[in-house]
Amino acid sequence: MNLPQPIPFTPEGPQPLVREIASGKAYPTQALGPLRPAVEAVQGITQAPVAIPAQSALAVASLAVQGFADVETLGGPRPVSLYALTIARSGERKSACDAPLMSALRAHEKEAAKAQRDAMESWCNAHALWKGERDRILAEARKGKGEKRTAAQADLEAMGSEPAAPPSADRTVTEPTFEGLTKLFATGQPSLGLFSDEGGQFLGGHAMNSDNRQKTLAAFNDLWQGNPIRRTRAGDGHATLYGRRLALHLMVQPTVARSFMADPFSADTGFLPRFLMCEPPSTIGTRMQANTRRDDMALASFAGRLRDILDTPLPMDEETRELQPSILSLAPDARTLLASFADAIEAAQAPGGDLSHITGTASKAAEQASRIAGVLTLWTDLGAQAVNAETMANAITLAQFYLSEASRLASAAIVSAEIDKADALRKWLLESWPHPDVMTRDVVQMGPNALRETPKARAALVILEKHGWLVRLDAGAVVRGAARAEAWRTVRGIDDVV
Repeated sequence: MNLPQPIPFTPEGPQPLVREIASGKAYPTQALGPLRPAVEAVQGITQAPVAIPAQSALAVASLAVQGFADVETLGGPRPVSLYALTIARSGERKSACDAPLMSALRAHEKEAAKAQRDAMESWCNAHALWKGERDRILAEARKGKGEKRTAAQADLEAMGSEPAAPPSADRTVTEPTFEGLTKLFATGQPSLGLFSDEGGQFLGGHAMNSDNRQKTLAAFNDLWQGNPIRRTRAGDGHATLYGRRLALHLMVQPTVARSFMADPFSADTGFLPRFLMCEPPSTIGTRMQANTRRDDMALASFAGRLRDILDTPLPMDEETRELQPSILSLAPDARTLLASFADAIEAAQAPGGDLSHITGTASKAAEQASRIAGVLTLWTDLGAQAVNAETMANAITLAQFYLSEASRLASAAIVSAEIDKADALRKWLLESWPHPDVMTRDVVQMGPNALRETPKARAALVILEKHGWLVRLDAGAVVRGAARAEAWRTVRGIDDVV
């Protein structure tokens, strides 16, 4: 465990508990290819960290193209769906970055919703006629026997299937339950996006509570893989939906992200390793109006391209709405680049290697590069047959950036979780503990619930000692009438510092 280094006492007394997070690398904007102009345009307007609009652009582009083709990877064809996690605190202009890149999608949804309402009126009339005729045939059949019933069955079969209601026009959701998402996939579009600039509402919502989290994460993992959605419920029976795709972009506050990344369940299920994640350095305090830059042509070009793709009919079975994507292959030189990247990442995962602490994420890096390359290729040309070497090189650059962020943030999440526990102990000692001294067993028996185990309690005590909130007593010091092998005195202010 890499804990913060000791902080010496100062005349001011105890030091704040801080989270030591190394600075990340600069976002490789040049590798965004056809998405770069729009991303730089949004950054010029908002002056937010460029990684924020970059994440939005990649996620929106993934949603737009994911229904049209799967991409070849070293392990076979995979969806081009991307899961993105953007970590930024309040005031970083997350919504302002997202809005211009989503505007064409929102306009498309609005127009499609109006057309769907009109189609719904026609369907209601057609369904009423169908049901009325069916009821008439059944009523006649109940009156007769033999030949009449045989004729009624023939008439029912001649009527055909019940008219299907027009599919929902929604292409995005914000905080769905697994059941709600499955229902939307069954009755709506086969290609959806879960986008939220308040991603904490999803991560902390009903779908991710203790009762639902396991099935929710399993469902999202299946969707990322392109696997069928299987649902079995009392009353509804069993249903399997094939050929569905989901793109995902969650923008979350750092505290929410730390909790999510420190949760072993998120990592162990493979959910967290599927994300392209980043936490860019803040630009708050430097966003002067004199530095604002506008590029309306770049934004208009992005919106126009997005609208063209959204207006293109998805390749699917009209009855089951199952997507039937083509296969986007890798040009030989693109495959060579990807194989070299995969080998380098594999070597770095060996024990003691730079990526040995995030093997789940690292093992997916080459596939992430293929997916990103597929998105960039299809954004340029929906009819493209193969990913070329230049696009693959750009995608590998982006995948390397996201891998470096995952490595940095994984280490930060571990330290952050320990700091949070230590801070809870600090507050308990100052507000609830009646004695001037404390032992490990005191914390285990009466301290915060998260520290009711000896290793966790002692780790938190050591952190507080290093930050000056506790002073270690000499071995054998008398505490509450007995000599103690290990104990600390609490520091409440400058008068307690010796």
